[in-house]
Amino acid sequence: MSARSFAFPIKVQPADIDFMGHVNNARYLGWVQDAVLAHWRKLASSDEVASKAWVALKHEITYRKPAFLEDDVIARTVLESIKGARAFYSTVIQRGEDVLAEVKSSWCCIDAETLRPARIGEDISRFFFPKDD
Repeated sequence: MSARSFAFPIKVQPADIDFMGHVNNARYLGWVQDAVLAHWRKLASSDEVASKAWVALKHEITYRKPAFLEDDVIARTVLESIKGARAFYSTVIQRGEDVLAEVKSSWCCIDAETLRPARIGEDISRFFFPKDD
């Protein structure tokens, strides 16, 4: 069961543009990271944000169309599942109705002090998968 999606607006910066005049492919991964971490900061309590961190384990990206300097871009990310210390996200980067890229990624939750994997228990998963009353 997926959680609700999170929309993350993106401002294309001049530094994002490569020699071909469009956004460099590597920048899309930065946008995914920005969106996932913003999602966490929005949903989790300040104590959890302070005590946990996230590191990327894997990204699988499919590029569909290029983005350009003046484009209005948005990353729509959703946490699809969690297992142990891992979280599995799906992110779609769009310009209007045009899909620019689709990304599947996995992340590891770590304890911010020990830097060791931190199991994603009910105390954390409830931020992403709220129970309907």
